[in-house]
Amino acid sequence: MSREFNEALGNFITDFAGGGAVRHLADQGLTVSEIMGKLDYPLPKEKVAEIVWQHYINTGVVCLEEPGGTVEKVSYVKEQDSFGKTSMRRVVEKIDMSDVKYVKVDFGKRLYQNPEGLKKSLAELSAKDCDYVLDLPWPLQEVFHIKDDRMKRICKTLNIN
Repeated sequence: MSREFNEALGNFITDFAGGGAVRHLADQGLTVSEIMGKLDYPLPKEKVAEIVWQHYINTGVVCLEEPGGTVEKVSYVKEQDSFGKTSMRRVVEKIDMSDVKYVKVDFGKRLYQNPEGLKKSLAELSAKDCDYVLDLPWPLQEVFHIKDDRMKRICKTLNIN
């Protein structure tokens, strides 16, 4: 079998075994570290972070480009036909995000350029907020994060507008 097929199969199995639980716990406000402690199925921390990050992008919590208008929320619904065969159906829901506030952050660039400096400035945060920033796989570009209570605390502490 090809490497690509094995990788795709592994991703499918991982998502089937723990992806739904990871996304649900992320929606509850848990950090990647906290999610790791709640899982019964062993997943590498990097994989959990990747699932959470992709979920945040899919739900509009994080936008790679300046947000505006609508965001497509992607989810999967398990269905069973009359013969008992189970399948997954992709559901795309359009969500109006025009009145939602975002903040521009560059944690990936900061981690890459000066990891110790960022960790030192994050030391002023609560352990949960610090884990939130350090656990996610931030890209090396600026991203837009929804300005929820957690991000407001983080931005206030780090003096990010």
